[in-house]
Amino acid sequence: MSTSDQVRAILGGTMRAYQADPSYRHRPDIHNELRRIGARLNQPIRIALAGTLKAGKSTLVNALVGEDIAPTDATEATRIVTWFRHGAAPKVTANHRGGRRSHVPIDRDRGLSFDFAHLDPEDVLDLDVEWPAAELVNCTIIDTPGTSSLSREVSERTLRLLVPEDGVPRVDAVVFLLRTLNAADIALLRQIGELVGGSAGALGVIGVASRADEIGAGRIDAMMSAKDVAQRFTREMEKTGICQAVVPVSGLLALTARTLRQSEFVALEKLAAVDAAELTKTMLSADRFTREDSTLPVDAATRAALLDRFGMFGIRISVAILRAGVGDSVALADELLTRSGLVALRDIIDQQFAQRSDLLKAHTALLSLRRFVELNPIHATRYIVADIDPLLADTHAFEELRLLSQLRSRETTLSEDEIVSLRRVLGATGTDAASRLGLTSGDDIDGPRAAFAAAQRWRRRAEHPLNDPFTARACRAAVRSAEAIVAEYARLGR
Repeated sequence: MSTSDQVRAILGGTMRAYQADPSYRHRPDIHNELRRIGARLNQPIRIALAGTLKAGKSTLVNALVGEDIAPTDATEATRIVTWFRHGAAPKVTANHRGGRRSHVPIDRDRGLSFDFAHLDPEDVLDLDVEWPAAELVNCTIIDTPGTSSLSREVSERTLRLLVPEDGVPRVDAVVFLLRTLNAADIALLRQIGELVGGSAGALGVIGVASRADEIGAGRIDAMMSAKDVAQRFTREMEKTGICQAVVPVSGLLALTARTLRQSEFVALEKLAAVDAAELTKTMLSADRFTREDSTLPVDAATRAALLDRFGMFGIRISVAILRAGVGDSVALADELLTRSGLVALRDIIDQQFAQRSDLLKAHTALLSLRRFVELNPIHATRYIVADIDPLLADTHAFEELRLLSQLRSRETTLSEDEIVSLRRVLGATGTDAASRLGLTSGDDIDGPRAAFAAAQRWRRRAEHPLNDPFTARACRAAVRSAEAIVAEYARLGR
């Protein structure tokens, strides 16, 4: 029985217990809440984007979805938590204090914006945006206001979502955007990690060195500088076990790559044909680049539009790519997307979140259910908690995620090669058998032998007499992971 099936079984028993209890039998609010917890298991995984003010969250939302649907200017909407879900048609709903809901008119001019003319933003708890984007079918993305906003109420909207007072998780995973790494960021990340992962640590938190193209002041080597910064962030965060990776991303370049227009490609081709020394001089600053009296073969209005869409780094890297021989807009867009860091981020989201979405949702449901039965006690509460706690503590997939968060921050007796191998078998690079065993698709025929060898290797390593308790625990987890692969191959008759 899968973890999700076990959670459903516990939920079913809990519902029957409350229906049989005279104090709660006629309480629709109680039964609706239990149904809501159960419904979460069938809904898309919820991933929140968080970070300080002007970290680039809304731009990254747009890049992940591939459309301008998250307002990025300083409007009322950017001060409100906004949920982006899949829907058959565009629709925006405001959820007000007190439970009232209202329709919000949509303005579709150079991206999506919301008409707040008849709304009081202070009365709106959050916004629900339904949009027919394929990227939202299996994933709900939540855009949050900056945690360092000058308005305390704006910052608290994000904190109420990520670190609610009742301890019940509202999201399954968090992407935290960083421009610097300060004590306030680390303190908030610790709080998020404790909540998302329960008392034993983070299950779903990854970091992003955001607006990476600006780290190098828009120079053509800006992303290289950003990688150095991301590595520094990673080293600092490894000491805390807060999250498993930090990846540099230019959300602006990623969004432009995903929405590149043919007219922009033509303008960039004209710039690429300009003498290199001459173009370099005109691109020393944004003011020079957009001057009306410039001799560049692209008019000033188009140059200003390019600067707005690409940034100085995006224009420079696009010109360099075109000069290297790329000859069409599709190839340019693909190259820009890779260089933006979004591909790497999506790979990490897939490995850490999407491939484990059922697990993360089950974990959230268990924590929510435990809190619910504690707040609404009945005779069966202790029995329900007795079913929940062992599952939270012992489910092997939860243990894998916790260990992946802790391996680089805890001292072990493992060598670097052993840590790489251990992280791989625990699912750091993917949860399928080939990824865990380090096999290519062509080597899959050797899978059963490799899985058995991995189980034997980690069993021997777990019994090493010089192991500290944490190392022994990690090695035993690797044994269980390898044995699960062996069992799966046996089930398939391999």
